[in-house]
Amino acid sequence: MIGSSLRELSLRRQGRRKRVSSYDRTGGNKDFYMIEPGENRVIADITGAGKITHIWMTTASLNQQELYLPRKLVLRMYWDGEEEPSVEAPIGDFYGMGHGLTKNFASAALMMSPEDGKALNCFFPMPFASGARIEVENETQSPVRLYFYIDYEEYDELSGEELRFHALYNQERPTDGVDDADLTNEYYSFGGTNVTGEGNYVILEAEGAGHYVGCHLNIHNRRYTDKWNWYGEGDDMIFIDGEPWPPSLHGTGMEDYFNTAWCPTQEFCTPYHGIILAGGPNWSGKITMYRYHIEDPIMFSKSIRVTIEHGHNNHRSDDYSSTAYWYQTEPHRSFPKLPKVEDRLPLPDIRPHDPEERMKIYGFV
Repeated sequence: MIGSSLRELSLRRQGRRKRVSSYDRTGGNKDFYMIEPGENRVIADITGAGKITHIWMTTASLNQQELYLPRKLVLRMYWDGEEEPSVEAPIGDFYGMGHGLTKNFASAALMMSPEDGKALNCFFPMPFASGARIEVENETQSPVRLYFYIDYEEYDELSGEELRFHALYNQERPTDGVDDADLTNEYYSFGGTNVTGEGNYVILEAEGAGHYVGCHLNIHNRRYTDKWNWYGEGDDMIFIDGEPWPPSLHGTGMEDYFNTAWCPTQEFCTPYHGIILAGGPNWSGKITMYRYHIEDPIMFSKSIRVTIEHGHNNHRSDDYSSTAYWYQTEPHRSFPKLPKVEDRLPLPDIRPHDPEERMKIYGFV
């Protein structure tokens, strides 16, 4: 099997390079598909065996005042004639950035490129044996222009070793934490024990055989306080094939799972991990992190449950959302119903911590 490293580029390859794009079929310059409000548009319907190797997209609403557009467009993908999607996520979340925003960042698998992250790129390989269908649903009240390239390789036959690509959005708003009114800040941040994993935020729950290849996680810090307000300390717990607590993969803290350290406040992107949004003062507001298991995929034979505590011992009540990426055999477990668009929209940015500024803006401290 030929990979994609520089040293393998000279090896002879089998297959034919193909593309589906939104180019203007009349020869003009209207190189987009117009997707009407409420429309679910099939943008690619490929027959035969092949593998998608790259997808590029950008969007624009005819309503120039449209906010959070990347949360209002839903991307779905189907392999080999399946009736339920193997990929279902808001477009922005699929491409690695939540909160209905775009922002320049780069990883090995997903990228948002200038201008202001509005050029969306995916390099996850997506094989199929008999066909692939990709749809985009417009859940705004205005027409949306969608520009796209879907690059793929066409084969005479797909290897039986190829698993199918999956991606799933999830959210919990807010997470089920505890009231901090009668707790010291130290206990709220560090106290208590979690010896079951119950109540953890669930990034992925899948059944079948395959391997988990990563996620991005978005948090909106909902705790308005001048006390030390670090949103992390939650351990990652990944349960493989129904194992009990403690799982084989038990981590030491949120920032540790995302390969950072010491309550980070800096934005930083690498091929396999990074912080796209680092939050504001005292870790306030919106955060987005990613961790891709490209060199270290997590295999499972029957099932996998990828979870993380929301604050130590699940004490915190913040807004969480995520997209998980994995490969597995089919059929896959049915996805939960995607939250309604109005329930996916992010909170406005956090209130200022300075009392005088809060009084000035909101009229109260």
